[in-house]
Amino acid sequence: MAKGQVQIFDTTLRDGEQVPGCKLDTHNKLIIADRLDELRVDVLEAGFPVSSPGDFDSVVKIAQLIKNARVCGLTRAVKKDIGVAAEALKDAKKSRIHTGIGTSDSHIKFKFNSTKEKILERAISAVSYAKSFVEDVEFYAEDAGRTDNDFLARVCEAVIKAGATVLNIPDTTGYCLPEEYGSKIKYLKENVTGIDKVTLSCHCHNDLGLATANSIAGVLSGARQIECTINGIGERAGNTSLEEVVMIMRQHPDLNIDTNINSKLLYSTSQMVSESMGMPVQPNKAVVGANAFAHSSGIHQDGVIKKRETYEIMNPNDVGVTQSAIVLTARSGRAALA
Repeated sequence: MAKGQVQIFDTTLRDGEQVPGCKLDTHNKLIIADRLDELRVDVLEAGFPVSSPGDFDSVVKIAQLIKNARVCGLTRAVKKDIGVAAEALKDAKKSRIHTGIGTSDSHIKFKFNSTKEKILERAISAVSYAKSFVEDVEFYAEDAGRTDNDFLARVCEAVIKAGATVLNIPDTTGYCLPEEYGSKIKYLKENVTGIDKVTLSCHCHNDLGLATANSIAGVLSGARQIECTINGIGERAGNTSLEEVVMIMRQHPDLNIDTNINSKLLYSTSQMVSESMGMPVQPNKAVVGANAFAHSSGIHQDGVIKKRETYEIMNPNDVGVTQSAIVLTARSGRAALA
């Protein structure tokens, strides 16, 4: 991957679909998957094949449909999960198995009733088994955000030796501050043998509204993949928003990082996902909300009319919005009325 190139791993159809009341049938998943491929996402997480016959069928059909993106299937660190995912992905032009296990003290003690050594063994075993089916294996250290850095580094080093090609460092509970998350990525870059041979990935949740900031902090510290969803949909308060991280990198060329995304399709893709899932986009949503390029204050309207850039840092056309909106309100002035 070229220097400064950040891969976009879209999990709208897996993590995004886990929102209560947002089940998609296979037909709608295929329509969205086709659009995500057109959007030029690098990796498309199609689902969790072992979770249900419907999910398995969707992953099979998405794997057969997608022409450009790498198709990924999620598993737990369980042999059956991995075997089922491999079967679902067998027709994909490019495939990836995404396997992993919780690594925080909380997950080890309360979720698995286990020990660090046993978790380490399960992680190595899962990656080795997945590697017997596909070349590209991503490992997720669930709740990495609250995992002790020393143990996280041990796990990462072990799964690299077992054949992992991508290391997913999830802030599963959305707990980390950007500086903390960025420091965690930096620690792994500096303390894990073989880290230069793999891609570090950010998978951040939005429980405290920090998913986008944490993901950007991660790539500034050396991660080269961001896991995200259209409109930021996902478990609880949602995932990192694809459109936000893409446009942050594009609006800040001094960061020297960018993606392959065709940003002109962002708005229409947002609308497609919103309508298919029955999840309205909040009007003040960054980049794709109805009010993202709307101006109601007279002072703002006057400035935008004189020169758009006075209050718009993005050109609406760059994200597929046809034009800005001047909304007449009690705060509008003569310039807006004219």
